Amino acid sequence: MSLNEVCKLLTLPLCDNDIKDLKIGEIFYLSGTLFTGRDEVYHRITEEKQKPPVDLKGMAVYHAGPIVKKIKENYELVSIGPTSSIRLEKWAYDFIKTTGIKIMIGKGGMGEKTASACREECAIHCVYPGGCAVLGASQIEKIDGVFWEDLGMAECIWSLKTNKFGPLIVSIDTHGNNLFMENILFYNSRK
Repeated sequence: MSLNEVCKLLTLPLCDNDIKDLKIGEIFYLSGTLFTGRDEVYHRITEEKQKPPVDLKGMAVYHAGPIVKKIKENYELVSIGPTSSIRLEKWAYDFIKTTGIKIMIGKGGMGEKTASACREECAIHCVYPGGCAVLGASQIEKIDGVFWEDLGMAECIWSLKTNKFGPLIVSIDTHGNNLFMENILFYNSRK
């Protein structure tokens, strides 16, 4: 049996049925267009109430600050590793509700605001392995566009086309179960 036969591949955009049965700890890959978004994007959409320049409903937002090289009118992705998602916790609830995203991808866990929004809006948070920025870039076929460039390379929204991005590990599922919080409780009980 090949790796392709074992791996679950989800195609963006997604609907509730695509992710509702995923459980914490499950691994899958994404195909389609995903977008980057970090602190400034979350702040702009939730606190400044600016409408996103792209429709994020059913999409995935990757918490990443890519390194991109501009070549004439095109962009070349050099590396794209995950950034710590917990920094976005204060905006996550409103961001998920406002945009209709289905997947947030980052490094490390998130808290109760994110878990509540995932439960209420049928969304998930996933982790992408840290230290794999060059692998991440190799999984992106092309950059489709860039938005809110005034925020700078790391903070603006990049539209990325992929055939198979991952592995992604579900850390918060649509029921609000939180892999990182469960691990903390488990390991604290063993002290």
